[in-house]
Amino acid sequence: MAKIVFFDIDGTLLDEEKQLPAKTKEAVQLLREKGVYTAIATGRAPFMFADLRKELDIHSFVSFNGQYVVFEDEVIYLNPLAADSLDKLNEYAAEQGHSLVYMDGEVMKANRPDDAYVNESISTLKFPYPEVNPDFYKEKELYQTLVFCEEKEEESYREQFPEFSFVRWHPYSLDVLPAGGSKAEGIKKMMERLEFKREDIYAFGDGLNDIEMLEFAGTGVAMGNALPPVKEMADMVTEDVAEDGIYLALKKLALL
Repeated sequence: MAKIVFFDIDGTLLDEEKQLPAKTKEAVQLLREKGVYTAIATGRAPFMFADLRKELDIHSFVSFNGQYVVFEDEVIYLNPLAADSLDKLNEYAAEQGHSLVYMDGEVMKANRPDDAYVNESISTLKFPYPEVNPDFYKEKELYQTLVFCEEKEEESYREQFPEFSFVRWHPYSLDVLPAGGSKAEGIKKMMERLEFKREDIYAFGDGLNDIEMLEFAGTGVAMGNALPPVKEMADMVTEDVAEDGIYLALKKLALL
């Protein structure tokens, strides 16, 4: 029976410096040679990892934490954020003094200039401060929005917006998704195109947005650098991303 492996990007495929370790690249190539299907599952927008897909020769992915799914270079599922709810989010964030960044499949735009939290968070992804367009959410379908606030401030967003899920990815930033959205839901959409059973699915991750995916997969693998709640939910914990964790886990799982 064929198998499929889903890889998160930041802290999983890429190390802290956003570099792809040589052994990780080799592992992905070896998987393909052995007939194992490879895919990416990330919170990133598609435009943010086009070069990585090309380098790894991967053509199927779950992006925006499950809201934008591509199978063999064909978009098969889109789940945009509700425009009227984004209107309210925009107003509420402004009242709180918090900035937003809007994302569609091709670009991201900030609603305010020169926000230190935006700058610090986005720069960790090796991207510059987004162009400013406060009306971008009215012009395009958005699949993810980022709100920039500290952990102590996030609960009020959950209370105000039950139609959204909020997932922290940085000390100063939250992903905003449609309620119930997750990488696991995106993987389910891809399974509709493939004959894989859950036991044939392997998933690697390190962040809070990976928990549902690792739970859903037949085998969920947490990186050594994963957050404690992620390790608790995983079937297996491997080495750190910088210590060839993916390669070593795939060896242990007899996939290589």
